Amino acid sequence: MTSTRVTSVTSVNSPRAADRPRGRRAARLALGTLLAAATAVVALPAAPAQAAPAKVVYLTFDDGPSPRYTPQVLALLAQYGARATFFEIGQNVAAYPEVTSRVHDQGHSVQNHSWSHPDLRTLSKSSFDSQVTSTDARIRARTGTTPSCLRPPYGAVNSAVRSGAARLGKTVQLWSVDPQDWARPGRAAIERRVLDRVTPGAVVLMHDGGGDRSQTVAALPAILRTLKSRGYTFALLPCR
Repeated sequence: MTSTRVTSVTSVNSPRAADRPRGRRAARLALGTLLAAATAVVALPAAPAQAAPAKVVYLTFDDGPSPRYTPQVLALLAQYGARATFFEIGQNVAAYPEVTSRVHDQGHSVQNHSWSHPDLRTLSKSSFDSQVTSTDARIRARTGTTPSCLRPPYGAVNSAVRSGAARLGKTVQLWSVDPQDWARPGRAAIERRVLDRVTPGAVVLMHDGGGDRSQTVAALPAILRTLKSRGYTFALLPCR
């Protein structure tokens, strides 16, 4: 009987038994590296910081123009580089047209405060229209533009006033800060009431006509200086 000799042949591509544990360890290390890369947290660039809200305040003056007080207000506004919106009474524009021209020529806005300062809620449609359009005509003659904003006297507004203003192409503009300077509470009170209540976007009501406005003029330098030191700028209301 012929005996058959069996020779064990190991493929050159197969790892030897002694090398197999080392190969498994290498495979595990490679897999771990891949998993770590897949789950790594990628650091993204920081989002740009949001710009802080602009510190803008809107100064407004009612009941002018006055030949005595409006020029004093204009001089102080010029001194501090401030602009303001003047809501003027038509009959005062008719009486002192050159003062209205100065307000406009110095870069301020002249807007409508009715012809004779009535409570517009009490008027007929024709009287309402006359109060507004007569004032428009006087202001347009001095500035070349027609006011687009109406401030009803006393801030007296109802649906009829709003609809009447809209009919005549006007936006009703009131205020958010009222130091009640018309009551002449004293310079210090006017200053404190404005400075304590102004926040970005505030609309401040003051007066340059309609009576003795010396306290308002006296309070204005501290108001302008302090607000400017707090980083506020002074803008015109968005009226054409």
